[in-house]
Amino acid sequence: MGAQDRPDVRDASDVSDAPGASDASGGPDAQDTAKRLRAIGDELSDRFYERADVVRTLVVTLLAGQHSLVLGPPGTAKSELARELTGRFEGAAYWEILLSKFTAPTRMFGPVDVAALARGEYRQVYDGRATTAHIAFIDEIFKCSTAALNETLGFLNERIYHPESGGEPIRCPLIGAITASNELPSGEDTAAIYDRLLVRIEVGYLADPSNFAALVRSAVGRPAAAPRTTVGLAALQHAVTRAVPAVDVPDVIVDAVCTLRAALRRKELVASDRRWRQAVGLLQASAYLDGRPAVAETDLSVLTHVLWDSPAERPTVEREVLQLVNPDAKEALDLADDIEELEAQLDAMAGQSREALSEWVIKKAHNKLAMAGKRLERLREEAAGAGRSTAAIDRVTGRQRAVRARVLTEALGMDASMVQAQL
Repeated sequence: MGAQDRPDVRDASDVSDAPGASDASGGPDAQDTAKRLRAIGDELSDRFYERADVVRTLVVTLLAGQHSLVLGPPGTAKSELARELTGRFEGAAYWEILLSKFTAPTRMFGPVDVAALARGEYRQVYDGRATTAHIAFIDEIFKCSTAALNETLGFLNERIYHPESGGEPIRCPLIGAITASNELPSGEDTAAIYDRLLVRIEVGYLADPSNFAALVRSAVGRPAAAPRTTVGLAALQHAVTRAVPAVDVPDVIVDAVCTLRAALRRKELVASDRRWRQAVGLLQASAYLDGRPAVAETDLSVLTHVLWDSPAERPTVEREVLQLVNPDAKEALDLADDIEELEAQLDAMAGQSREALSEWVIKKAHNKLAMAGKRLERLREEAAGAGRSTAAIDRVTGRQRAVRARVLTEALGMDASMVQAQL
């Protein structure tokens, strides 16, 4: 990765007493940091149902020094998840904002110092603003005002801010930003921001009724204190600037990326050279997070969140990526298509009688879902036995379980609290 693709961060020596072990040289222990980050991912995945892939992808993006977009409807825990993740980095300056069409640049990067203005001096107060942040969360990113657009682009792209009074640009210590939106950009101005968000993650409402039942139960009573692993700023900076770039990218991975690019171009899906180049850092970050010294084919799965512009393109990208990652993925994805078709049929039968729904379950849904589940189990056993990644198969299995749970609750009338025992 070139210097222009890595964030400009403050010297790690500025941070003391941060969580994490040290290596023999006294610097942060990269293996300990990766282990802590995996623990954070596990803790958040336990708390946020059906978000394990989202959590891992956000961590990988931050380790690569890049920015992410979480795209989905209101009420899908986008903001809560981002705050919980960013709050795990001790010593890091955090900044967040909810943008609107009227947000002024000074509100984002530093208001005018009124006391100084009374003395005839014009200066801005930067503390607590984007200008001094290591990690940022920007909600409703595509509602960025025209006035703040250029400064926001400079902040995300070059990690700089141009003061209102002129003079030399201020270098910002930003490592990475998590952004969120309920909708895609609608104009050319915000499309420029969209292009700079390397990773795009779609989220939706909970699909599995048993997970929804668990969510409802979690709102009742006082939850038990959950474990809360943290990582210090110095350890995070060391990972981003040294440990991740040191991960090897073998020739076989370079060849696989070239093969993927050619396959997507045949589908008329073309990503910029800059996007492909920055994606290499994501592959390195994925390997680092798993504790590996070199990128492996399994790391290519993160590219399913990188190489599409429209959500309609995502399934095609996912299929091409996963087929490259794992020879078992093609059959798993074919099963996923069958499962999605059954769910569409269930949606189309809304309002029909219980008798009609039960007949559909008996004649079509039950056998197809059961056969898909058994085949997915065998595919997973074969992949695990051969040392291949099971991520794609696990994802399809999750969809199979969610659709089967919907069939049990919506078509057969089974209580959601009883569904888990049937899966």
